[in-house]
Amino acid sequence: MAGKRDYYEVLGVNKNATDDELKKAYRKLAKKYHPDANPNNKAEAEAKFKEVNEAYENLSDPQKRRMYDQFGTTDPQGFGGAGGPFGGQGGY
Repeated sequence: MAGKRDYYEVLGVNKNATDDELKKAYRKLAKKYHPDANPNNKAEAEAKFKEVNEAYENLSDPQKRRMYDQFGTTDPQGFGGAGGPFGGQGGY
């Protein structure tokens, strides 16, 4: 997760946030950072908008949220390494 902010921090909610709290925070930030609403600063707004979308996409899905809470990532490759969870490449 190098270079990425914590999804909860991005949305401005705590780790115990309900689905409704997540949705409310997402909608508020998506509206604030939508590129069309920021014509003078489209590049920065677009980057923040994408970050907010990624955070909500991962936290609004119960399975992805559990994985994120447990491992700090929703990418199964992000914590297993090459060749599976033990790092081996099959040469027994």
